[in-house]
Amino acid sequence: MLCKIFTTAGLTVTRIKSLVSLVVNFCGYLEWWEKPIKGRILNMNILIIGGTGNISSEVADVLYKQGHSITVVTTGKHHVPVKYKQIKADRQNQSEFKNALSDVIADIVIDFFAFVPEHCRTDFEIFKGKIRQFIFISSATVYQKPHKKLPISEETVLDNRFWKYAQDKIECERFLNSVNNSFFPVTIVRPSHTFGRTWIPSPVNGSDFTIANRILNGKPVIIHDKGESLWTLTASSDFASGLAGLVGNMDAIGESFHITSDESLTWNSIYNIIGYALGKKPQIVHIPSDFIARVYPESYGMLMGDKKEHGVFDNSKIKKFVPGFKCNKTFSIAIRESINWFMKDEQRMVIDIEQDRLIDSIINQWLNYNN
Repeated sequence: MLCKIFTTAGLTVTRIKSLVSLVVNFCGYLEWWEKPIKGRILNMNILIIGGTGNISSEVADVLYKQGHSITVVTTGKHHVPVKYKQIKADRQNQSEFKNALSDVIADIVIDFFAFVPEHCRTDFEIFKGKIRQFIFISSATVYQKPHKKLPISEETVLDNRFWKYAQDKIECERFLNSVNNSFFPVTIVRPSHTFGRTWIPSPVNGSDFTIANRILNGKPVIIHDKGESLWTLTASSDFASGLAGLVGNMDAIGESFHITSDESLTWNSIYNIIGYALGKKPQIVHIPSDFIARVYPESYGMLMGDKKEHGVFDNSKIKKFVPGFKCNKTFSIAIRESINWFMKDEQRMVIDIEQDRLIDSIINQWLNYNN
């Protein structure tokens, strides 16, 4: 009967279905906002775009253990635990991505894999009016470089002229802030240098056993400049704990946060701690950032727009919104966990041959330059 009335009014069946869906979503949305919230909300359907990476896998695990239902969107290249639902989709194919997610029912969406504004626009088109919170994983690289004030807070100006990656993340944030409203509630989270058990950090790249292998075999490793700049390394499990406190937290809507450790170390100290955990003193070669960037142009952004600067953060905001949050793992503890994970299975101790040769090449060019 209703369809007949609406059809007489000139509405197509497709349009009628769209209007009904909008009303249903809106009513559910009102119920969400009118519902008294006491503490954390349990048993939510959480969609994680990513979910198998260095940080996102830890986040998925924490949220699952809190009682939420987890669905991960991946390309299918990495193993997905059977406890999660999986959707395979290619992020770079926007049409395929939309089709794969158009009928998904979720309370919360966390996107670890949006790198350009087009990705965020696609998220908006898919999920507007359907979800309770959209959490965008940005990056702490968005903050102004060179720094004018330390520690860095969320009020620090967003401006990184050195790195396209950071510039794209800034544009993503600007778009999301422009569409943040009751039909698409946005929270922005900015991780800094965050690593899990499958990573051993280094100033340039470093996500496998290559650096550790060089230290074990007495081969030199590179530290930019004099190695005296302060840097913050955060265990992904600690980051996950902080992020979990923002999931379903309505006070966090329209807000931006970084989540990092409060411990800051020089790069010399970082490598000495890695060496101690390996039982071998690292052979460090200090090379100016601008020289590294000149002979290895791909490193320009990650050095000049990130690691060349001090990385020290004020985490008072995340602690205010997530009472009781703190990072429990010092770098010394976290890196031992990583190294032990690698050492338990030789198949994990993967060496990137090209990266290994690149390090040799940069060091040799520096030594020749000084002779």
